[in-house]
Amino acid sequence: MIDKNIADEKVESGWIRAWFAFEVLAGKESKAKSALTELMDKLDHDGRVKLYKKDFSEIKEIKKPIKDIEVGYSMACDIELIANRFEDLIKVVIEYGPSASEILEPANLEMKVGEAQGVLNTVSQMMHRFAAAGLGGIVVLGKKE
Repeated sequence: MIDKNIADEKVESGWIRAWFAFEVLAGKESKAKSALTELMDKLDHDGRVKLYKKDFSEIKEIKKPIKDIEVGYSMACDIELIANRFEDLIKVVIEYGPSASEILEPANLEMKVGEAQGVLNTVSQMMHRFAAAGLGGIVVLGKKE
């Protein structure tokens, strides 16, 4: 993690500040904690973003969280991070799967066409991966006859 003052300086120089929320549900308390901790550690070492704040919740016992499961354990983590490029935020969201995300700063984003194309291609590649894995498809629209 980096110091918040360093994050603030980078945001002033054009970086993007964002908030992400992560949640995990597991059958064992220890698994919930280790899974979320490991994911946050991996994200903290991802070179595309820099974390400066991590807030883990207490683990909560959830009765009958899913059909045929008597007890589960839930844990959450809110993080704040910065990224130099919007495309990097998109890739991190796709790869790490936060439950929610919000861009905190700046109020307006400007990007070059090349970066916008990169974002579109990233989303397109993910859609093709879903289709190849049988988790979704690509819609083909044609003329109505």
